[in-house]
Amino acid sequence: MDKIAVLIPCYNEEKTIEKVVTDTRRELPEAVIYVYDNNSTDKTAEIARNAGAVVRQEFKQGKGNVIRRMFREIEAECYIMIDGDDTYPLEFAREMADKVILRRADMVVGDRLSSTYFEENKRPFHNMGNSLVKASINMLFKSDIQDIMTGYRAFSYQFVKTFPVMSKGFEIETEMTIHAVYNNMQVENVVVTYRDRPEGSESKLNTYSDGMKVLFTIFRMFRQYRPFSFFGALALVLLLIAAGFFIPVLAEYFATGLVAKFPTLIVCGFAALAAIQSLFSGLILHNLGVKDRRDFEFRLHEVNRWVK
Repeated sequence: MDKIAVLIPCYNEEKTIEKVVTDTRRELPEAVIYVYDNNSTDKTAEIARNAGAVVRQEFKQGKGNVIRRMFREIEAECYIMIDGDDTYPLEFAREMADKVILRRADMVVGDRLSSTYFEENKRPFHNMGNSLVKASINMLFKSDIQDIMTGYRAFSYQFVKTFPVMSKGFEIETEMTIHAVYNNMQVENVVVTYRDRPEGSESKLNTYSDGMKVLFTIFRMFRQYRPFSFFGALALVLLLIAAGFFIPVLAEYFATGLVAKFPTLIVCGFAALAAIQSLFSGLILHNLGVKDRRDFEFRLHEVNRWVK
């Protein structure tokens, strides 16, 4: 088992990967540096290997797929994940690793948003998207994570070996954050500086399509991790719809003694039944979630036994 493993997922980063690997070796000389090439069409893999990294391949396209492969194959006490585009300075890697090794943090977030991100990033929709995702996650999950979408993180062995990777692409960072918050894992922030990509290096993140995937991930995981809140809110909406249509029918009945709009009354009944069904679905799924969290704690104990 490695003491520190540095994980660098890469796709066409030949202009920056050598510097990232070199900087990592300077700041963390004891670390093993893993570069996972995700079907690059340039010399990323060759340059990384020559710079001293352990180079492996992941043929399923997408950052989530690469992270899944990394987490399965690599055994380490501390994992540091960083992008290969040289946007994150390695000077902060030691502090992040110490928080995992010495303070037993499960995940350390490299917080760009409290530093230079908004000045360095020249894509305004990315800035707005990061702020929107941060506010959404913290509101829905009652958390205080300062940077949800950062690709600069450190993890414990327990986090890596209990994290079920479901995402295929860039929404993986959102999934990591929600997993840590939901399971009451120890999350710490380290404020890091951010620099925009050097000239000639292009981002693989599509502002609109990947942004929609991230928002859908938040919606999906809110439904999965907070089922009572999700289905309770749906039940309330259905109940309000039923009441909105039923009140005129009821008023007309009191005024005339007749029910003239039977189709409306039937729709009200079905909406009310759907609301009740939604409420009980939320209760059942909530109880299943409580059981799953208990089982997760037992899985953590099993993982800890392997570490020792």
